[in-house]
Amino acid sequence: MTTPGTELTVTLSGGSTADAQKVVRALEPAFGAPDKLPSDENATVHTATFAAGAGGPGQGDVGRLSAPVTVTVQGAPEVVEKASDTLTRAFHADDQGTASGDQEQERQLVLSP
Repeated sequence: MTTPGTELTVTLSGGSTADAQKVVRALEPAFGAPDKLPSDENATVHTATFAAGAGGPGQGDVGRLSAPVTVTVQGAPEVVEKASDTLTRAFHADDQGTASGDQEQERQLVLSP
């Protein structure tokens, strides 16, 4: 069972399903496996949820994106920071800003090829 506030929710738009999978795989070393990998080729928005307490083996270098991908990460502030740092190291990222709630934070990044 996940401790409240340690779940990371990732929402992705833009790019292809393969791009969404690359972004999710880039987070695996820090967060472990997600609930599911994006797989619907017809979807315009993909989501994945991580139990933020566990890291995993991950994929290492996940490759380049084919198009820009807008990523929104949501969870406890320290989890959002860890996800943002992980994605910034894996891809060229433009931070679009952060919104903070009572116990959660949301950050939007645009990842470029």
